[in-house]
This record gives sequence, structure tokens and C-alpha cells, in this order.
Amino acid sequence: MPARAKDGTCLANLVRMAIPICQAAERQCPRTGPGRPPDFADYKIAVLIVIAILKRRKSKSAQYRFLHEHRQPIQGWLRLDRFPARSTYFDRYRRAYGLFQVAVALQGRLAVQQGLVDATTVAVDKSPIPAHGPVWPRHRGRVCPRPAGTDPQAGWGYSDHHGWVYGYSFETVVSASEDSLVLPLIASAGGANVSEHRSLGEKIGLLPGQTRYVLADAGYDNNAHGEAIEYHSDGRPSGRRFVCPLQGRGGKPKVGRYRHRGRRERLRQHRRRRLAFFQSRSGQRLFQRRGRTVEPFHDWFKGRFDLRDRVWHRGLANNQTQILAAILAYQLLVRYNHRCGRKNGQIQWILDGL
Repeated sequence: MPARAKDGTCLANLVRMAIPICQAAERQCPRTGPGRPPDFADYKIAVLIVIAILKRRKSKSAQYRFLHEHRQPIQGWLRLDRFPARSTYFDRYRRAYGLFQVAVALQGRLAVQQGLVDATTVAVDKSPIPAHGPVWPRHRGRVCPRPAGTDPQAGWGYSDHHGWVYGYSFETVVSASEDSLVLPLIASAGGANVSEHRSLGEKIGLLPGQTRYVLADAGYDNNAHGEAIEYHSDGRPSGRRFVCPLQGRGGKPKVGRYRHRGRRERLRQHRRRRLAFFQSRSGQRLFQRRGRTVEPFHDWFKGRFDLRDRVWHRGLANNQTQILAAILAYQLLVRYNHRCGRKNGQIQWILDGL
């Protein structure tokens, strides 16, 4: 019979699961430069942030207040001789997003190794979230005076579903194989104006070894992405396919009409084969999974962590930390759900019991 949530029990177990992941992430991104080591290890601050986000405390003040009120069990879980000061928590919060980005990738790899998900097919997409306060309007390419209360570090971004959004965004690579649980494997966060042509390139080298198909919408159409996914650096085929609608730009066709010499002709032939596979029955059947996986996941994720209407904080670094920590928390909840005998993504019962 599946385990049931008990007050405090779920949170303690989630903390125990988070500690080794955050420790491993800290080892992969150690501190460098002059100065003495910090009084509190980065992974311990990261786990504190995860606890506050699991409890859905939206401001840093509310997060610290909750953590300080419950510091006695937390200090035992993290083996803290003393509790961090408020200023320490606030300062380290802004710096923690790099560790969380590594931790999400490590936990995604662990989920694949444990057989929790099948990463043969993955899907990638970016989703915007409106910023706090009024928007900073632009008219015909001209930047207008910034209204009072506007977050100056947010940016403008466009998506077919949301239209123009002034705020921030996150991008996830999720498992999208048939009959597999949908779980984020790799993630990043930034301004809504971050281009998919730049953000996906950082994730290609982190794709699981078993991945054979990468699904993306037309905004990701980029020869560099296709080549990096489908070919090794020495030109050998990788055995992967980039399943993405091709776009014609600047009045040019999707695939060039004329033959060229050398590398340009090779890229044109690769692009032609990419288009032929996408238009095939197998390619269309694969691409349909994108609409059943990564797009619904973004809606589920935003709903669980109250991100549909706006981000939790002001400032880029604060929101990068919060969004990536929430994605890490989502992974933890799914893994804990699986340990409790529920092999699905229905995690609301755990959140309700925290």
C-alpha cells in the first residue's frame, strides 16, 4: 500500500534526498579566487533554499522567517552548529543558481540511471513568466522611460502561446519517450529575451547517453544545434536525430536550392535529410509527443509553485535561483513519490502534507 504523508516526515525525507545531490553539485562547481572559505557550505545554503521553496514561501524575508522559526530540526538535518544570519541567507541566495543548475542535471541523470524515466526521446521548450510590477514598455524599437516599480533586469520575450511577455523565462529538457514519466532532466533560467539559439547549445553536451531523439519547436531551428546533436566533432554520426520544424528566413527556402562546395554543401545535405525525416510518418509521430510532454509539464510546474501569474522575486539572479531550485524540488517530489510506490507524476499530495 502506498505510504501516506505525515507532518514533518515528508520534509525530512526530502531533505535527506536533497543533501547528496547538492553536495555533488558543489563538488562540480567549487569556489575559486581569494578570500577565506565561507562559514556555511554552499550545499547547506542550497538545501535551506529548497526547504523554503517546498513550503512555498515567496519572499526571501518570509523564507528566512520560516527557516529561523524551524531552525532546531533543520540544524539537525544539516549538522549546523549555528544558523546563518539573515544577511548571509540573502547574499548567498543570489549566488546559488549555478549550483542548482548543476544539481538539476545530476538528479536528472540519476533518475535515468535508476530507471525512473526513459530518456530515449527528450523534448525541449522555453516558457516565460511575467515580472513583478509594471512592464517597461517599448514602442517601435524605442525604449520608453522606465515606470516606477518596474524590474529593470527583466526582458521582453515572445512565444506563440503567451504572446509578448516582460519578465523571465526557464528552459527545460524533459523525458518524452512513449509511456515514460515526464521529468525535467536539464534546465536553465534567464530573462524572457534569452534566445533559444543560445540556451539550447549549453545543454546538448549534457543530454543522457541513451537519448536518440531531441524534439523542439520551430524557434530552435538552427544548423549549429542540428549538427551538434546529430554529429560528433570529427563528423561521425552520433546516432541521434534533431526533430524540429525547419524555417525559411529572409525570403530564403527552408533548404537551399543551389549546390555549393565543401562544408556548405555538407550542411545543406544534412539539413535536407533533417527535413525529410521530420516530414516522414515516424518524424511526425515523434514530434507529436512534444505537445503531450514538455508543454503540459510547464503548466504543471507553474501550477505547483505559483508561477503562472508572475515570478517570486525581483532581479535576475534571485529568480534564477528560485526557478532552478523549484525545478530541483519538483524532481525530488517525483522521486519521493516513486519511493512511496506511486509511479506517476502526481505530487500534490506530498506538497499538501509538508
